[in-house]
Amino acid sequence: MPIEAVVFDMEGVLMDSEGYWKIAREGFSQAIGKTWTMDDQRATMGRNTTEWAQVMKDRLALDWELDDVISDVIRRVLAQYDERLPVREGAIDAVKRMAARYKVALASGSPTSVIDYAMKHTGLDVYLEIRVYGDNILNGKPAPDIYLEALRLLDVTPDRAAGIEDSSNGIRALHNAGMKVIAAPSEGFDLAPEVLGLANRAIAHMDEVTIEMVEQLY
Repeated sequence: MPIEAVVFDMEGVLMDSEGYWKIAREGFSQAIGKTWTMDDQRATMGRNTTEWAQVMKDRLALDWELDDVISDVIRRVLAQYDERLPVREGAIDAVKRMAARYKVALASGSPTSVIDYAMKHTGLDVYLEIRVYGDNILNGKPAPDIYLEALRLLDVTPDRAAGIEDSSNGIRALHNAGMKVIAAPSEGFDLAPEVLGLANRAIAHMDEVTIEMVEQLY
């Protein structure tokens, strides 16, 4: 069956910003005299806001309220966004190519404020008018809920849709939704072989997201 829709994740796919979140969480941890590791970081990737804040609370043994963890980390991330918008090379053109042929949407577990900032300042809000925010979805990735909601809004069934993800949680979410999976790991955040095994296609650069490549998924 032909592809009718392509759904994008944001952090790591459109924004080369996983490093920003790592720096923010490291800064948060250092400020309270604790350490944030790469293993800790991977546990948060792809999750919605409440879930990654809970991961931080558990792993750092915090007695903070979740809202306080969230606001502190988001503040640190947006401060970096203000200094340099971390658009992943080739991402904007990839969205434009997909929008010229398919229905497109954004399905991101990132906080609403960060998503809206990125969409506005890149101009991608014009193309990605349908956006599903992780803050509004009860079960975050790897649950398929956010992608199924995006497809509901697009009026497309999972077997006619592809998604682009960088994280293991995100790739599992696409797989669990029954969509075609394009793995686009961020530099420095390699995916385990068993995760890559769930993907129909793995790419290193967003320039590889072409109509021809998407058509070949079927």
